[in-house]
Formats: sequence, C-alpha cells, structure tokens
Amino acid sequence: MSFKDLLVIADNDPTYAARLDIALALAAEHHAHLTGLYVMPPPLKPILELEDAARRAAAVFAERAGRTTVSTKWRVAEGDIVRVASEQARYADLTVLPQGMDLGFASADLARLPQEMALGVGRPVMVIPRHGSFPKVGGRVLVAWNGSREATRALHDALPLLRRAEQVTVVSINPDAAAERRLPGAHVSLHLTRHGVTVQATPTLTGADVAVGDLLLSYVADHDIDLVVMGAYGHTRLREMVLGGATRTLLRHMTVPVLMSH
Repeated sequence: MSFKDLLVIADNDPTYAARLDIALALAAEHHAHLTGLYVMPPPLKPILELEDAARRAAAVFAERAGRTTVSTKWRVAEGDIVRVASEQARYADLTVLPQGMDLGFASADLARLPQEMALGVGRPVMVIPRHGSFPKVGGRVLVAWNGSREATRALHDALPLLRRAEQVTVVSINPDAAAERRLPGAHVSLHLTRHGVTVQATPTLTGADVAVGDLLLSYVADHDIDLVVMGAYGHTRLREMVLGGATRTLLRHMTVPVLMSH
C-alpha cells in the first residue's frame, strides 16, 4: 500500500498556505498526485464575491504547487462543504484538512468538518492544527493503540507514513486483554517491524476516556512527536455525530497533525 492520490481542502483561511505546503510535501515524498478542492457554499453572498474567493484560493494553490514537481489538479465544486468534501475524499488515499473546531468565527459546517470526515468518509484524514508550524510531519510518530477496530484501521491506513518515519512509538491505552496488559503494544509492534517500521512500545496509559486524550497530548509535548495516528471513535445519535472523549480532546486541542480513521 502507498499514497498515490492525495486531496487537500482549500479555503481562504490564513492557515491554508501552511496546510497546502504539508500536503505538497507529502505528495512529493510519496510520488503522489495532489488535488486541491475548493467548495463554494450556496450563494448566500453575491456570486462574484464567491468566485473571487475561489480565485484567490486557486492562486495560492498554483503559486505553492509551482515551487514543486508534484502532479496537481485544481477543482472547484458547489454545495455543502461536508457533503462535497466527504464525497471527494472517498476517491483519495488521504485527505488533508483544517482543524476547524472551536473557531468562534467559523461556520457550523466548517467547525464540524474534521469529525464528520473522520467518522464518515471511510478513508484516512490528516487534520492540521490551526496554531503552530510543522516543517516536518511523520518523522516521529505516536500511534495510539487499544486493540480496537478503529485503532487497527488507523494503524494500517498510516503504514505508508510509518514505514518512512524515523521513529514510531506505540502507546497502549487501557488494553483489555491480559496478554496486552503484560506486554503493552508488543504484538502490534512486532507486526509493524515486519513491515519495515522502526518502532518501540511504551508503558500503558490508563484513565478515563477524556483523560487519555490529555495524556496523549502530554506525551506528544514531552517526546517531540510530530504526528499522531489514532482511531476516530464516535457513533450516530439523532443524526448528529457524537465523538468519544479522547477523539474530541485531540480534535479540539491538537498541537501536531493527527491522522484519523474510523
């Protein structure tokens, strides 16, 4: 498995250029094609204003991509950003998108974009924090592991990145099986080693769901981690996506990019 087709969500936010640079770097490293997707919302504003915003985003895409040799394509689509972005993400190996959550001036659609895509697309997404700079993504990777289906999916979706990482650390979280309690992360670390991944396992993190999110963030800060890989946990209730506590904590307070799968 390798990344050959990447998607980046484009907008006019000040963080867009940095997000685009990360997507271009990933595409270059994996010899992948990169599509920039700009979604124009329903015309609540004059159409000329919406078209001008799309042109400005396209100019940034062309200028940044022009500095590289990456194969790229620019696409503009109209409609609800969650629906359109989710549809397009199903044709990509990985989608790079903004954090979006907890922004006082963000639309409701943009605010829920990361959780909706992480839980609903069926493909991995990489969420880029609103604050911070990320010159290197995927050098030192933390894998949050609890043996669940979601964690397994995220681990295998991230393999193209894990194989290229300088160091991958498996952090076991509240393992259920007695064998996992005795040897936290041992089985999955051996599995990753067979895939050519440089990996180490750490002692188990235990705590309530929300507390685990805080523990992961502390580990990231203390060990110079530049990417977190984790399963996205949630379920549908009354047509709303309800996130698990650790997933919600990471999406709200992330300090490095997070790759999520569900």
